[in-house]
Amino acid sequence: MERAALDEYLADYLQVHDFRDYCPNGLQVEGRSEIARIVTGVSASAALIEAAVADGADALIVHHGYFWRGEDARITGMRRRRIGLLFEHELNLFAYHLPLDAHPEIGNNATLARQLGIEVTRRFGEQDIAALGSIAEGSTVASFTGTINEKLGRAPLVIGDAARPLRRIAWCTGGAQGMFEQAIALGVDAYLSGEISEQTVHLARESGVAYIAAGHHATERYGVQALGAHLTQRFGVQHRFIEIDNPV
Repeated sequence: MERAALDEYLADYLQVHDFRDYCPNGLQVEGRSEIARIVTGVSASAALIEAAVADGADALIVHHGYFWRGEDARITGMRRRRIGLLFEHELNLFAYHLPLDAHPEIGNNATLARQLGIEVTRRFGEQDIAALGSIAEGSTVASFTGTINEKLGRAPLVIGDAARPLRRIAWCTGGAQGMFEQAIALGVDAYLSGEISEQTVHLARESGVAYIAAGHHATERYGVQALGAHLTQRFGVQHRFIEIDNPV
């Protein structure tokens, strides 16, 4: 398909113009005009770009791209190498940050919920990024932690009573620990995100609401995979998700 058609379709499908974001969403680096093979991944690291080139991709779609607000705008060092690789191989780079977190079908929060057996009941937070839901009756913080370990392949950091019954849960993938207080106010039993900060520990201890840090990368692997699968089903393009391990 045409690069411009893909860019236009994803802008509409992910409703990118509805979001106030920290980076540009959509085509970030222009490559060849025709796209038949797409690689998806979490972050546009040099390792992912090299893997996409080796796979013969025409486009790379990621959650974490480039040109973040407030960062140094100079294209030097590691940034020069990354962008140079894209230009050298005419590889298009598309990136979708908050729109990919929030999408109700293929977004990071929606796909993580399916992985962990959470039923979504509503959205909350700025721009409705975060989600609220319920899990199976009889669950505890400990049993849910076991599910995370099994499904995501990593043991989460948990602050709270492992034996606490767990029915109502709020979550937002990635670095969304700043939304913990809003989740507490909603009367949840636990809040799940990717990262944790020093003050988060005190909030969990003093509120009695469990905090679960399951990894920034680990919680944001599924949205971009689902997006790639959607494009294959809709347009017949080839798609492969490439995992670049990240322990954070």
